[in-house]
Amino acid sequence: MNGNSAQKIVPVLLSGGTGSRLWPLSRELYPKQFLPLCSDRTMLQDTALRVSAQPGSTGPGSTQPGAAAEVVFSAPLVICNQEHRFLAAEQLRQSRCTPRGIILEPAGRNTAAACALAALAVTADAPDALLLILPADHEIRDADAFRRAIAIAARAAQAGRLVTFGITPTRPETGYGYIRRGHSMDEADGAYNVAAFVEKPSLEVAERYLAEGTYAWNSGMFLFPAARLLAELERHAPAVLAACREALEQGSRDLDFFRLDAAAFAKAPSISIDYAVMERTDRAAVVPCEIGWTDVGAWSALWDVGSKDGEGNVAVGDVLLEGARDCYVRSDNHLTAVVGVENAVVVVVDDAVLVADRSCAQDVKRIVDRLKAEGRSESVSHRRVHRPWGSYQSLHTGDRFQVKSLTIAPGSRLSLQKHHHRAEHWVVVNGTALVTRGEEQVMVYENQSIYIPIGTVHRLENPGKVPLTIIEVQSGSYLGEDDIVRLEDVYGRN
Repeated sequence: MNGNSAQKIVPVLLSGGTGSRLWPLSRELYPKQFLPLCSDRTMLQDTALRVSAQPGSTGPGSTQPGAAAEVVFSAPLVICNQEHRFLAAEQLRQSRCTPRGIILEPAGRNTAAACALAALAVTADAPDALLLILPADHEIRDADAFRRAIAIAARAAQAGRLVTFGITPTRPETGYGYIRRGHSMDEADGAYNVAAFVEKPSLEVAERYLAEGTYAWNSGMFLFPAARLLAELERHAPAVLAACREALEQGSRDLDFFRLDAAAFAKAPSISIDYAVMERTDRAAVVPCEIGWTDVGAWSALWDVGSKDGEGNVAVGDVLLEGARDCYVRSDNHLTAVVGVENAVVVVVDDAVLVADRSCAQDVKRIVDRLKAEGRSESVSHRRVHRPWGSYQSLHTGDRFQVKSLTIAPGSRLSLQKHHHRAEHWVVVNGTALVTRGEEQVMVYENQSIYIPIGTVHRLENPGKVPLTIIEVQSGSYLGEDDIVRLEDVYGRN
């Protein structure tokens, strides 16, 4: 493989997750890949840009001469939860990334199903493709080293191997699985046969792995020959492959997305690609690499990669520190002062505050589990809820009334709808609104208002070129979001 005959690689961005480990910033409807945690861009955007720039370009995915110049990427394929489809599409649009496609999962079925879907979809028109499987919520600080590792992995993949990327350990980490490498591959200098996959070890065992030098962290990133992956799935996980094939065959197009058939996809066993294939195949290979990688699996990981002050603190947002040491403090929209505290995580958002010892950061998931068990909305969404047309935020709720702020993007509109139990009063505070109310259409300008009676068919649109901001006052006997009867919807939510 050389620079003139480089085989294109199809990046597959896995954008799943439930948002539990970085609560309260990350939520079920807005998980960490959609958040700007490690840069000014979201993690999904960083992942897409990392595999978009071509050799000789500049920016976050630029390359240096040498092995990295052999890597050429095609447009990415995105696999995401159907509830996140508009978030994913909009963030990719903002990054000027046009995906090969966006496949919507009606339910999470782990990474074996996602990899099977990617291989089936891509081999339909590119049977010789190589698939680069990338979780969309990982941080990689050395993009050039990553490309060089991909170039090595591509040579191994062209030899028919299923390749994983092993991160050279920097500490005796007990939170990751490990890979023990075997003999080096003749076909690809820098790639090795996999001798064993090892579960998360105890501290004592992890220290031994670090000292021996033949173990790497299992990154969860892979490079597969698509056709070979299908053959290995047929051999080791036929139920996963069959369910995914049926889900694709019975699925349908929806705007710019592809919806899997829910009933067929539900038949797929929920299992990781590691367990389903990599630990069973005799074709597994590993490329050890040092690429500045972290899976951002807890708040402590963001402290690890963050820019620290002289006392070892990472501060994000409106934060004041006094006598604090080795803390991670993040505050959105509120002044947060931390005094005389060590090794703490403090995260402040509009509707929740988290305070934890940094060593217990992995236990945040237990709080999310408790919130879910109690049916509390703080595990699912923020006060600001994103919709394909913009967003809304609840400002105040009382007896039989609720006040919200709505922001509608230029050129966007809500569904044509009605409510059985509530009336709505809209006040325009910025922009211009085009309101459908029954049989009439009304232009409503700044500082003007309009009333929508109970049961009236209505629609709100932004015909302008600037965001439209509305204060909405709802009044009635029931104010839940499920009291919406959609009669027409450009986003396919009828």
